[in-house]
Amino acid sequence: MAELTLDVARKILDTALAKGVEKKLKPLVVTVLDARGCVKISAAQDGTSLLRSEIANGKAFGALAMGMGSRALFQRAQEQAYFVSAVNTLALGRMVPVPGGVLMHDASGALLGAVGVSGDTSDNDEICAIAGIEAAGLKANAG
Repeated sequence: MAELTLDVARKILDTALAKGVEKKLKPLVVTVLDARGCVKISAAQDGTSLLRSEIANGKAFGALAMGMGSRALFQRAQEQAYFVSAVNTLALGRMVPVPGGVLMHDASGALLGAVGVSGDTSDNDEICAIAGIEAAGLKANAG
């Protein structure tokens, strides 16, 4: 079984935050979860608002829980609101079904975990997550 290392998680986090600075985004929180859903690393830029950490975690957790990027989960919530609401109830409200939660796979296709980003628009959050994942040489699956 492939495993996400702390060094790789740090590269993802550092690159995602740097992408936000490069694009002049609002302060971000980046959370990297391993395939079990455990936090491997998380950091908040100065000036983030109070719940950004929980939102970033919820985006990544939702992606892992449902096996799809949070952009796809967002689409599903629009099409099947009752289903996603019921699943989120089962998940004790831990899923945040909006873009910014991206699954990551190694070259063989093995799931390594997910990255969640929160702080700017959902689209920009997703861009930063993908940049981090790809900089680590992994495959990003946002949708």
